[in-house]
This record gives sequence, structure tokens and C-alpha cells, in this order.
Amino acid sequence: MSKSYEGDGLQFQYPTSWTLEREENENGWGITIQSPGTAFVLIVCDQDMPDSEELADATLQALKNDYPGLEFDPVIEDLCGQPSVGHNIQFFSLDLGNSCKTRCVYSQEGTILILSQVSDLEIEKYGPAMQALSSSLKIDDE
Repeated sequence: MSKSYEGDGLQFQYPTSWTLEREENENGWGITIQSPGTAFVLIVCDQDMPDSEELADATLQALKNDYPGLEFDPVIEDLCGQPSVGHNIQFFSLDLGNSCKTRCVYSQEGTILILSQVSDLEIEKYGPAMQALSSSLKIDDE
């Protein structure tokens, strides 16, 4: 079974065992979808409409500051019918390997950042749910 989220120009499905929290911030809003473990997906809207590549690069730089040894590959891929930019990132935290993906796209609400993160210990358990959430994501273009 899954829950649905519809609002802020977005629609997506997420597992019933996961929690969703939405918060307003100074430039828009953020939604955190948290697994029962440590895996999570963060969706942030910056209503100032920064360039998607700049937002992806700024996010990568913030992660580099926290995890200096991280490795990454730049990515351009289709997301919600439009090109998204971001990075596939690998880093260690507390001696655990972690996988992180960032993708940035435009919406009517603003520039959207989607960041998903899961430890290597939980990737088999939560990875498919994270992929399903990403695949179910729709961004209204009106």
C-alpha cells in the first residue's frame, strides 16, 4: 500500500510506513519523506527560481563541505518529462557507505531540488521504494 501527496504543484506516491513533513522556508517550502530507517527523500522548492545547474552545484558543494572525501558523477536525465541536472554521490559517514542523488528541475512554483539518500546497509530494503517515489513524481506545468 502507499500514500499519496498532492499539493504545491506536485504529486507522488510514498510507502505507508514512511512519514512526510512539510515546512515553509524563507524562499519556498520543503518536504521530507522519511523511511523507518535512515533513508529519506527531500524535495525543496526555491521560489526565487535559481538556475537548476547552480542549485545542483550549490547542493553538491554543501555536501562536499560536510563529507570532504565524497565522490560524484554529474547527471542529466529526464524527470517528469523535462531534463533534470544533478549528481550521483557516494560518501562515508560513521564508517557507513551512503548513496545520494540530487536532481533539479523547474516548476511553476519555483526550482525544485530532489535529494534522496540511503546507506549501503539499507539500499536493498529502501532503494526500490525510493525509486518508486521518484518514478511516481509528477510536476504540474500549469
